[in-house]
Amino acid sequence: MRLNRFLSAAGVSLWMVGVTWTVAVASTDQSTQATNSSKSAKSAKSVRASKDNVASAAKPATASAKTSLKIVKTSKKSQKSVRTSVTRSTQVAVATAPSLATALGLRGQNDQLSLKSSVVMVVNQDTKEVYYEKNSAVSLPIASITKLMTAMVVLDSKLPMDEAVEINADDVHIYHTSRLARGTVLTREEALLLALMSSENRAAYTLGRNYPGGIPAFVEAMNRKAKEIGMNHSHFADPTGLLSENVASAEDLTRMLNAAYQYKMIREFSTWPTLTMVINQRPQIFLNTNRLVRAGDMNIGLQKTGFINAAGRCLVMQARVNNTPLLLVFLDSVGTQSRFADAVRVKDWYERSGELQPIRRLM
Repeated sequence: MRLNRFLSAAGVSLWMVGVTWTVAVASTDQSTQATNSSKSAKSAKSVRASKDNVASAAKPATASAKTSLKIVKTSKKSQKSVRTSVTRSTQVAVATAPSLATALGLRGQNDQLSLKSSVVMVVNQDTKEVYYEKNSAVSLPIASITKLMTAMVVLDSKLPMDEAVEINADDVHIYHTSRLARGTVLTREEALLLALMSSENRAAYTLGRNYPGGIPAFVEAMNRKAKEIGMNHSHFADPTGLLSENVASAEDLTRMLNAAYQYKMIREFSTWPTLTMVINQRPQIFLNTNRLVRAGDMNIGLQKTGFINAAGRCLVMQARVNNTPLLLVFLDSVGTQSRFADAVRVKDWYERSGELQPIRRLM
C-alpha cells in the first residue's frame, strides 16, 4: 500500500510537469445518448405515468418553465445482454493524452480475472470484507463519479427540491456539448436526476452554482463531506468531475458508494433507465450512461459512470450478487465498453466461487 501511494505521488508530480492535460468535454456515454436522441426525437411521444412502470411527471418549476419532464422506465425485455468480450475497432485511434494510471504504469497489468480496468475493488457492503483488489490504494482522477458527492451535498443542504434553477451562461461555459440550452428552467430535483442518470454536466454545475455561497462554498462542502465519511485520500475541485483534480482511491470510492447508498433519491435516480424531457418544444431522450442498468440483467442498487482523458473509463456500482451486497469499483478501463464487461466478469466469478475467503477487511 505504501508503495502504491509513493508511486501515486511520484507519478502525479511527473504527470503535472511533463503532460498538459486536455479535459475531455464530450464523454462517450453522452455522445451515444445524443445520437440516440436525434434518431428518436421525431417519434417521441408524451407518456402518461402509470403506477407500475412509470414515475409521475415532475411538476413545472414555474408557470413559465421552459421544460416539461416525463420519466419513462424502459422495458427490460427489449435490452440485450452485455458481452464480456470486447470487439476491437479497426479505425485509427485519435491521439489523446494518456490517463494518469497509464503514466503511473498501472494500465495493462495482469490479474486473476484478466480485467481491463487498471484499478479494481470488490467489497462486501455489510462486512467491509475485500474479496478482490487491484491497485486499490492509488488516488486517481474519477471524472463524473464525482457527481455522487455532488448529489449528497445537494441533499444534505435541505434546499427545496422543487425550486427552479436556470441554465445560464456560466453553466453553458463549463460544458459546451449539452441539450440543456441556455435559459432552460428545471427544478432542483430534475437537475439532480439528469446529473445522476445521464451524467449531465450543466445540470450538475447549476446545482453547485445555486448552492448558498456558489461554487466555492459547494466545493468546500464536498471536501468536508469526504472527510466525514473517511475519504482520506481524495480531493474534489468541482461538482461535475470535468476537472482532473477530482481524485480518489478505490478504497475511498467504496466509502463514498456506501454513504451515497443511504440516500433513497440517489439510489433511485442513478438507476433510472431513461427519460423524456421536452426542451424548446422538442422531446429529448436521455439514457442512463450505464448500459448494465438499461440491460436490466444485474441487480444494481446504485451506480455512476465517468470519463475524461485523465481518468479513462470509470464505473462504480452497488449490486447484489448471490444475495450479497457488493461495492464494485473499476477505474481507467481500456475501452468504451470494457468497464461494463469487467463488472459482468466479476459478477460471474463471484457467483461460481462459492464461499470466498476475504483478502482483508476495510478499516
